[in-house]
Amino acid sequence: MIKVENMYYTYPDGSEPALHDINFQVRTGEIVGFLGPSGAGKSTTQKILIRLLKNYKGSVQIWDKEVSTLDRQAACKIGVAFEVPRFYTKLTARENLAFFGGLYPGPLENAGDLLKSVGLSGDLDTRISAFSKGMRMRLNFCRAVQHNPELLFLDEPTAGLDPVYAQRIEQLILQRREAGVTVFLTTHNMHVAQNLCDRVAFIVDGCLTLIDTPRNLNLQYGRRSLTVEHLSNGQIEAAEYNLDGLHSNKTFQSILKTGNIETMHTQEASLEVVFHKVTGSRLT
Repeated sequence: MIKVENMYYTYPDGSEPALHDINFQVRTGEIVGFLGPSGAGKSTTQKILIRLLKNYKGSVQIWDKEVSTLDRQAACKIGVAFEVPRFYTKLTARENLAFFGGLYPGPLENAGDLLKSVGLSGDLDTRISAFSKGMRMRLNFCRAVQHNPELLFLDEPTAGLDPVYAQRIEQLILQRREAGVTVFLTTHNMHVAQNLCDRVAFIVDGCLTLIDTPRNLNLQYGRRSLTVEHLSNGQIEAAEYNLDGLHSNKTFQSILKTGNIETMHTQEASLEVVFHKVTGSRLT
């Protein structure tokens, strides 16, 4: 779906490239997350892919065509949800969806059904001026998907949402992926990346440092050990055991037999820990 080779980009007023020799591919029906701190190059990469930024160097292809040559028909198969949603505040949710949907030639999903899916069924005819930030973010997702795009660009899709609605948006994104939609996700939220992404790419200072599946990275940068908390004489005690040979570890077997285990956790690394180890930077 997406193929990027040796991509460089320098802003018109910049002296140094904002992106350095970026190379990656995104398969059809895959969710790929670009992770990194603010200013790392996530949004710049996305803007090049959706043609908001031009004059890049290298090759950037979507559907085997250079993005600079994509026509209107191809553009209409792409959906975008920016981090900061923009709507006409004097119009209602229904009117905004109708206006933006009118930019596309094909049929649109039912506005009422879309708003119901994100918990806004009672606000179809509410003016956007009365919407909270979280409500606008949910409507932003609806606007991006209402024309049934094959390729979806999402920039911080759960920003400003409470845990309930963040989880609902995540579920809707996964449903789109199951239907064959390809998703390019930019975020610095490691929880979202872990839950949604088939692969994640770490980008810092304009360089693509690493790309792999979350599971592979969790295991590769973690420890092969198990931490156990158990009750002993009324006190909580903790111990760590190597996973290799755990089945024959007599001390561990003894603790299991007591039935006093409080918690057990393997020590795979979180994506945030992976990011820090790989780049030497912390997410902000």
